[in-house]
Amino acid sequence: MKKSTLLWALVLSLPMSILAQQKSIKALVGGTLIDGFGSDPIKNSVIIIEGERIKEVGTVETLPVPEGAEIISTEGMSVLPGLWDMHVHTMINGHANYTYWDKTYPPLFEDVIMPSSAHQLLMAGVTSARDLGAPLKESISVRDRINKGEIPGATLYVSGPFIQHKPYPGTEDFRWGVNSPEDGKRKIKKLADAGVDVIKLIDHDQMTMEELSAVVDEAHKYNLKVVAHGHRPEEIRRGLEVGVDCFEHTGLSSAPKYPDDVMEMIKERTAQMNKGPLFWCPTVEGLYNYEYTRDNPEKLDNDSWHLGLPDSVITDIKNSFKHPDRLPYFQLTPSRRPTLQTKIQQLLDAGVVLLVGTDSGIPMKFHSQSTWNELDVWVNEFGIDPMYAIRAATYWPSLWTGVADEVGTITPGKYADIIAVDGDVLRYISLLQDVDMVIKHGKQYK
Repeated sequence: MKKSTLLWALVLSLPMSILAQQKSIKALVGGTLIDGFGSDPIKNSVIIIEGERIKEVGTVETLPVPEGAEIISTEGMSVLPGLWDMHVHTMINGHANYTYWDKTYPPLFEDVIMPSSAHQLLMAGVTSARDLGAPLKESISVRDRINKGEIPGATLYVSGPFIQHKPYPGTEDFRWGVNSPEDGKRKIKKLADAGVDVIKLIDHDQMTMEELSAVVDEAHKYNLKVVAHGHRPEEIRRGLEVGVDCFEHTGLSSAPKYPDDVMEMIKERTAQMNKGPLFWCPTVEGLYNYEYTRDNPEKLDNDSWHLGLPDSVITDIKNSFKHPDRLPYFQLTPSRRPTLQTKIQQLLDAGVVLLVGTDSGIPMKFHSQSTWNELDVWVNEFGIDPMYAIRAATYWPSLWTGVADEVGTITPGKYADIIAVDGDVLRYISLLQDVDMVIKHGKQYK
């Protein structure tokens, strides 16, 4: 009797099980698909999502929608892979006084500040981000909680603490100094054992070459790529010599361009096909738009950056830039701004592959706004092709990170990290300031 009852229960549950399977299938129908590979967009596209992954991609003429699927209309929309931001700082969120922030908010990093930053990125259409420079335990915790689905946020690839010659006073929890080659190796091993995804170097022109080589070689031994600042010419020269994998920022302060010898080294590196592309993350938007933000502070009132933050923290951040014209961080920026396009063009002419990254979290730069602003400056101010810019925020970051088999393009078998905006994003890149749809790993967040 008990066996019979159990059998009937199983039989009766079958239709519900089938229905549940059908409900896990989504179909995005009608939009113009920019798949991330750079070819012509696909009109009237159909994307079938099953569970977390993309099952099929086609058009309304070639790909029927499965019966029972949840149909999401993307008519009139541009559909593209979820964006990447390859240079974010989740431990900060626009506050203008680093010294004060670093003393006041570390107790809130793990449970408030960093989760808030990751959630803001996601709602801005950034489904993946490289988080560079933060306390180790907190970085791993937030990344893993996002990956487990415990909190919403962009998928994070974390470096943990900066590696440099000597940490600035009061920053020792997220900046680790190196005082010998052996010490450098120990620090890298500690990060590798903790499970970081990448190593972040800063001020490495102040290290000895032996220390720098030890850090980079040890990182590569653990299959960890090394990201290095390019603020100063010697940082670039030494970074190229020891084989760092990506440079950050245009750098060189108000100098009009990169020195000739540095450019010759860059060209020599890009010519070495066996080493793959030389990647660079220029992070220009925060500098380029400072004067506009200073003179039009109304944009700072956009409350998208409030998401996940207590009122007290929001008020504190607002008060920190009450006088945007007085911030020490930006006083030289008007002299730096005219040099940015020249430096980016030098890199492009030398064959460097640019990656979209923003330095998101620096004063007056919020995770909810920075990425689209970077793309807008590239396209509308510097004249970079929109498709190049989109690939620099989708395909190339996934390839650099080593996860191109899983994300970065809209391809069958990959995770369904997909965004959509109403209109033609290749003509109007600024449409990304208000992403209409965000799907990450098959789950619709917006």
